[in-house]
Amino acid sequence: MSRRLKSLIIIAIILVADQSLKFWIKTTMSIGDEIVVFKDWFIIHFVENNGMAFGFEFAGEYGKVFLSVFRILAVIAIGWYLFKLAKQKEIPFGFIVSIALIFSGAIGNIIDSLFYGLIFDHSYGQIATLFPDGGGYAGFLHGRVVDMLYFPLISGNYPGWLPFIGGNSFVFFRPVFNIADSSISVGIFSILIFYRRYFNTPKKKEMKEIIEGEKIPTE
Repeated sequence: MSRRLKSLIIIAIILVADQSLKFWIKTTMSIGDEIVVFKDWFIIHFVENNGMAFGFEFAGEYGKVFLSVFRILAVIAIGWYLFKLAKQKEIPFGFIVSIALIFSGAIGNIIDSLFYGLIFDHSYGQIATLFPDGGGYAGFLHGRVVDMLYFPLISGNYPGWLPFIGGNSFVFFRPVFNIADSSISVGIFSILIFYRRYFNTPKKKEMKEIIEGEKIPTE
């Protein structure tokens, strides 16, 4: 099995898992509904966001469009990079897998932004309908990303002696995210931990030559 085919299988698995879970959430839950999977530390909690991964927001109407367009351009660039890397047997397959995880995660969230506003009605106080008669809740590029994975592993209060936040409650890990976000994060951290050397300054020219097929490394 070729590296490209293996990469495509990884991408397909991530996308199917991500979109299947999002479709199930959208068609069975309304915003704010939750299912306790494991008491106190794993909850399915339905939220939607207009912005970036892990529920972070990107300001304004034009910010949403900018973010969607940026994601599309980034996915095109990452896809081209992955396509070129997969041909190079000298590149560790783990590095290719990391790029494939980032690529598939980015596509997963782009699908929400591009199409969910068109094919679903809203989920506020109701369970969304797929392909509603009156049309979706938003236009092209304006869909909201579906998040649902919530891991409140640790909760408590900040020590009273801390300025500004002393005595306030905290939860770790607070952000609600999805499978696509997880895929991107795993890919990025894998590169930072195991494959960072491929982005060190002395290696940049060599990597460029490898990708362009001009040179085979001797080490």
